[in-house]
Amino acid sequence: MNFQFYVEKLKNSDNFKKFISENKDAFMASGFFIIDKQGNDKPDDKQHFDYFIPSKKKMFSFTLEDGCKMVPVDMVDSSTINKENAISLNSDFDFDFDFNDIEQRIVNEMQIQKIGNKIQKLLLSLQRKNNRNFILATVFISNMGLLKATIDLEGLRIVDFEKKSFMDFLKIGKGKKE
Repeated sequence: MNFQFYVEKLKNSDNFKKFISENKDAFMASGFFIIDKQGNDKPDDKQHFDYFIPSKKKMFSFTLEDGCKMVPVDMVDSSTINKENAISLNSDFDFDFDFNDIEQRIVNEMQIQKIGNKIQKLLLSLQRKNNRNFILATVFISNMGLLKATIDLEGLRIVDFEKKSFMDFLKIGKGKKE
């Protein structure tokens, strides 16, 4: 699915239009997308656009899978969110990328690194840092595996890629017994 499709769905929503007109200082802080590759009859895909209001120190998420429902986000450390890393959907940067292209880049990197597992679910977070737009991907793969990838949206380049196992997380949780 094309990212611009979701942007248009957001911008055409009455909830979003009202929110923006009432909160002139609000800006997009992130986008969050889940692509379910295992959903048989009904995949559990989700699309969220997160907007921060500096004057109120509050964040709201627009959930597109619920007809562009506005949901308050409670667990936000407002000191970590700043206008410098705002994502502008009206910027000069071309946000016309396709989620299938992102998935294909990950599949290609899996082949290069000889990872033969199957993708089960992709969690994609759109973030901006140092004037660059990134997709931070967490990918659940078969055999309890996990991939972490950072994709620079300018050119869809993978700048970081790492395979993990759920067993790695269990090892972290084991500590000294007293």
